[in-house]
Amino acid sequence: MISNYLSIAQLYLPENAVAEQLSNLEHYLAESALPAVRWEYQIPELGEGGACSLFGYLQDEPFKLNDYVADDATNTEKLAKLQQIIDFVVAQTQVDWFGIYQATETSEGRQLLKLVYHGAPSRPLFPLTEAFAKGSNNVQVALSKQGRVINNVADYLAQGGEYYTCDPKVKAETCLPLLSDKNECLGIIDAEAFNNDFFDQQTLALLVACCIKIPQLLV
Repeated sequence: MISNYLSIAQLYLPENAVAEQLSNLEHYLAESALPAVRWEYQIPELGEGGACSLFGYLQDEPFKLNDYVADDATNTEKLAKLQQIIDFVVAQTQVDWFGIYQATETSEGRQLLKLVYHGAPSRPLFPLTEAFAKGSNNVQVALSKQGRVINNVADYLAQGGEYYTCDPKVKAETCLPLLSDKNECLGIIDAEAFNNDFFDQQTLALLVACCIKIPQLLV
């Protein structure tokens, strides 16, 4: 399972490091109490063209997750466990932003839907289209199933990489796919840090471990 994931996502990490982190994660999920679930959260205004959040400006109305996910006992438990994973990663790494997105059919087409997160308010939906992928790491990863690790956003931009800077404090970002047993992309995780070179081998191994576990908990 780990070997298959690393191959598809094109990540080069020791399998034993991922296995160790997965064991740690499983232990935490089994032993810790379930956190509360946020069915509503604040979201930012969208910038020009709608491709990026307008940092620092929030919409008046909160985003209602239950417009897209049934608010029932089963989904509440799954979302709580996903939030547990968020909490564990934040505690272990002190990452500044971390979110889990699920590919979802909506009235406006197939999109990435943000289920749970830690950090500043951010956009809740990303259209899963080739056009949108040109400026979105999230969508690029979802469509390609290949992970993206950018440990220095400034250098990446200087080398001609496309990147929409929503929060200017972000200096490093990792996006990884969530895969089904049939290697279909079910969604992505997105992690952002305010320091360069944040995503070392140990941190990436933990994020991959999360990607192994999360598909079992999607709603």
